Amino acid sequence: MKGKYKTEQEGFWAGDFGNSYVDRNNDHRNIARNTFLFSKILERTYGVSHILELGANIGQNILAIKNLIPDAVFSAVEINDKAADLLENIPNTKVMRGSILQFTPADIGQHDLTMTCGVLIHINQRHLRNVYTLLYECSTSWILLNEYYNPTPVEVVYRGHAKRLFKRDFAGEMLDKYPDLKLIDYGFQYSRDNNFPTDDCTWFLMKKTRIMKA
Repeated sequence: MKGKYKTEQEGFWAGDFGNSYVDRNNDHRNIARNTFLFSKILERTYGVSHILELGANIGQNILAIKNLIPDAVFSAVEINDKAADLLENIPNTKVMRGSILQFTPADIGQHDLTMTCGVLIHINQRHLRNVYTLLYECSTSWILLNEYYNPTPVEVVYRGHAKRLFKRDFAGEMLDKYPDLKLIDYGFQYSRDNNFPTDDCTWFLMKKTRIMKA
């Protein structure tokens, strides 16, 4: 993988660790948990039929949203081939294999909603603004971030690996970068929830107030 990507984090997720992640998280119960989460988020939106997920892995978020919007059409960027193979089994889903950092808005096109779930935390911090640009430019209306939150940037050792997980205020940085973004809602998922336990992530739903030209 060395030399193929811009950052060491990309090769990490494209390779053996990413393959193990696929096996570790391939749990049908996650779809029920995610359906509960997205039901709360999507009730604050309207007109969502085309959705882009950056770092979709095996598509558990997509399957959850399909439970709520059965006719939705999805685009999914995924760096790990093992995960992308499973993604391609999901109907009405266009899979774009490769690193998020290799794509431009022109490559991806526009969608009603763009989103990341547990992905920005693994991006090399020097390249975060590139991902913000994709999320913003590829959305006509809504942007959803579901990530580990911290008011100031901090690095966390991830399963024994350094420089692989970073917490910060991703949504706040996007709101500062794009003044036309409006914060619509936010919430916290708790790992000790009695019915739908998930990672301790905080989600932020934002809406663009400037209409993008087609």
